Amino acid sequence: MSTPTLIELTSKKCVPCEGDVPPLSPDEATALLEAVAVWSMSHGGQRIRREWIAKNFMAGIDFFEKVAALAESEGHHPDLHLEGYRNVVIELWTHAAGGLTENDFILAAKINEIPIQLKRH
Repeated sequence: MSTPTLIELTSKKCVPCEGDVPPLSPDEATALLEAVAVWSMSHGGQRIRREWIAKNFMAGIDFFEKVAALAESEGHHPDLHLEGYRNVVIELWTHAAGGLTENDFILAAKINEIPIQLKRH
């Protein structure tokens, strides 16, 4: 089986997981991570994480609302963090599998398409 591309990931839908799906192997997760390159491994390879610096507090909240709507439509829910009023962090992992599944990378690819107002440097 070949590793899906970013376009292939965004065209997929998350599948329900009730603990009957094993987590990806480290090699499988690393291969999928290449498709969503702006994400990185965290928690010892058990999760993927991405960070943004939003323009302001409301830009972060607006982004979270869009991510929440997407997550609900996919039936796969990320951990959302807003720290220091504009530091946005999203972590993905499949709780029922105890690690990463393809669902996490599908959702990451789709989150990448959501616009966010960023702080200008």
